[in-house]
Amino acid sequence: MSSQDDDTGKDGSFGAEHLAAESMAADMDPWVVFDARKTPRAEFEEWLQTYQPSRVSRFGNPERNAEPVGWIAVYGPSFCPERGDVVGLQEDWERLQTSGRHITFDTIKELALNRHVLTGKWLMHLDTGFKVDHAWCGIARAVLDGRIGVAKVSPCCPESERKQVICVYTDDFTNEEQVLIADAIIRATGVKCLLSYKPDVYTYLGIYRDNRWHLCPTIYESKFDLECIPRRSRITNKVNNTEVT
Repeated sequence: MSSQDDDTGKDGSFGAEHLAAESMAADMDPWVVFDARKTPRAEFEEWLQTYQPSRVSRFGNPERNAEPVGWIAVYGPSFCPERGDVVGLQEDWERLQTSGRHITFDTIKELALNRHVLTGKWLMHLDTGFKVDHAWCGIARAVLDGRIGVAKVSPCCPESERKQVICVYTDDFTNEEQVLIADAIIRATGVKCLLSYKPDVYTYLGIYRDNRWHLCPTIYESKFDLECIPRRSRITNKVNNTEVT
């Protein structure tokens, strides 16, 4: 499961190298985790209220003896971490960059399949406060119920105007049906904002916005259609620019 995925755009522009550094920093700092595999369900609601994303500071509070927090996460009852061979993937990536081959989504997908690094996540960016707290409650409960395997949310940065990000994971970014099912589960919790889907292989290889290979760091985009009856997501494959649903 990869780390920081707040692909901030031109508005608050952060380059790929900056985001990769943030990714490593967030992973190294402590996480606040509710692990449904070993923590009694009866403790969940209190945990959820105690660690509301808008009230947990990314960089802690020395005056209150509070440490920095990298992420807030919920592991589902059947969650099984699956990273594949990330070290081998990164070695293959170094060789690919010096091979002279044109780097595309398909060449990176080939690396990911060879090393079984197939996890990915739907990303949603929300304003700090009620919006992120409300969305996170719905997502976290879906994880507790086993409808989602694992999800995480970034803590707030009080001195920053950047939005907070929620990540909902799937096991295989090459399995389009699985990706679409995850979108439907997210929408069923009441989330209506724009969603973007990113393979973890991109994160492990440092492929964020404004990367030097000119790759879009997300491969699906989901817009909730409020005017359609019944309401549903309109999902676009951003690799080939085709509408999936």
